Amino acid sequence: MRSPASHAIRMALILILLSVSVFPIYWMVVTSLTSSANLFADTPQLVPDPAQAFNYADTFSHTGVLIWLRNSAIVAIGTMVLSILLAILPAYALSRFRFRGKGALGFLLFATQMLPEAMLVVPLYAIFANLALLDTLGGLILANTAFTVPVITWILKGAIDGVPMEIEEAARVDGCSRIGIVLQVVVPVVAPTLAAASVIAFFHGWNEYVFAQTLVSSQDLRTASVGLASFVGELSTPIHTVMAIGVMYTLPAVLFYLMVQRYVVAGMTAGSVKG
Repeated sequence: MRSPASHAIRMALILILLSVSVFPIYWMVVTSLTSSANLFADTPQLVPDPAQAFNYADTFSHTGVLIWLRNSAIVAIGTMVLSILLAILPAYALSRFRFRGKGALGFLLFATQMLPEAMLVVPLYAIFANLALLDTLGGLILANTAFTVPVITWILKGAIDGVPMEIEEAARVDGCSRIGIVLQVVVPVVAPTLAAASVIAFFHGWNEYVFAQTLVSSQDLRTASVGLASFVGELSTPIHTVMAIGVMYTLPAVLFYLMVQRYVVAGMTAGSVKG
């Protein structure tokens, strides 16, 4: 039984960790709602000033932030859906079938994660130029998917390992095909892990910068990460605008996580224990 003192210490540690995690977002909000006069004052302003809300109105009217957020949403959702669709069958094959080279294939999937994006962007640029995929959001989705599929494949494999074979055998006796077993039996059972994998793919597509900066050149196809970086100049940087866009850039990802967060812990735990 925990003593009141240990409970208080535990709660204090939780509050400290929570404060450290949330403080960067809070500071973005405060800075975006701070007047220019107070921005570089000796005593920093710690409370947001609602009177400075016009900074957000100016950002909406003078920047392409809404188009950038739309493009980021298209890339993130496209990466998430395509990654899940492409990873399910390889994960099932690695979990259920025995074949020559299975270990090497699994290692190669992990090896793809050892290569930094900056190293692959030049060959990808040449390939996409031949396939007319440059300067398209579809090409950006494919590039991001190539990075997320190996990770998601291994996460799903760990979850499928934990699905009892008896369930599949019962479905096979009832006449269900192999594809039917995957879609109608395995996928519903590993749904929490699918939700966790979806979060990983969504965040990768949402935050990715190197491919978005290199493979897309049109202003109307910029993602929010590239648009945000475009405000950082050598001589001056509009801090209000950068922080306002930063807040708007963060909110959709946070809302998406809050929608699926109850599935994430169970899904990641299943993948780690059974992998």
